Amino acid sequence: MKQNILFDLDDTLIHCNKYFHFVQEQFADLMTTWFAPFELTKQAVLAKHSEIDIAGVQIVGFKSEHFPQSFVDTYRYYSALHGRSESEGEETLLWKLGLSVFEQETEPYPHMHETLESLAAAGHQLHLYTGGDPDIQKRKIEAAGLERYFRDRIYIRLHKNVEALKEILHSRKLRIDRTWMIGNSVRTDVLPALSCGLHAIYLKQEREWDYNVLPIAGAKPSGAFLTLSSLGQVPSAIASFLAQG
Repeated sequence: MKQNILFDLDDTLIHCNKYFHFVQEQFADLMTTWFAPFELTKQAVLAKHSEIDIAGVQIVGFKSEHFPQSFVDTYRYYSALHGRSESEGEETLLWKLGLSVFEQETEPYPHMHETLESLAAAGHQLHLYTGGDPDIQKRKIEAAGLERYFRDRIYIRLHKNVEALKEILHSRKLRIDRTWMIGNSVRTDVLPALSCGLHAIYLKQEREWDYNVLPIAGAKPSGAFLTLSSLGQVPSAIASFLAQG
């Protein structure tokens, strides 16, 4: 039985979080240097930035401007807290640092091409459903050579939630009982898929963005719900489920 398989992009097919973590570490180093007289710790900076970052994403979605703005907002928070004068030069540096995350290389996860080729060869229809700035996401999709697998079945949304997923399912007339969502985010991939009654595969990563982490315990799957640790496990996992009947 042929299936419709929706893949997330970032940290499902290509690396993403590790670049954000790298830039966040640079940000924290700058902050602890500038605020050294106030004994500001790296842990405190990262915790406050995470709080500001997540709050902003929930409002504006995955706009590219949000990430550098979250650096500036964290800087302004501590400047006000400690009575330290804000510097236009420092804010400009933080803005450029935040934007630099979108200039990193596009690095596929192991077995990306083999996984997609295997599923396509089995006759399944592949879809790509990603959150982010359209221009940036299109650039990454092109750099990773993914158009050949997904063709016109590529969906980029600023807000990736139940409503966005339902719109895709409706517009493409996808059968719920034959559709899968595969991704690393509990918030934007797994829970919306389960809410829509889809099969879901949670690709759990070792180090995850706090925004993506939510409890799964209360979810009630209507179909398959699998947790895997490697992209290369996906084809056999789907095949095994379908073989059961």
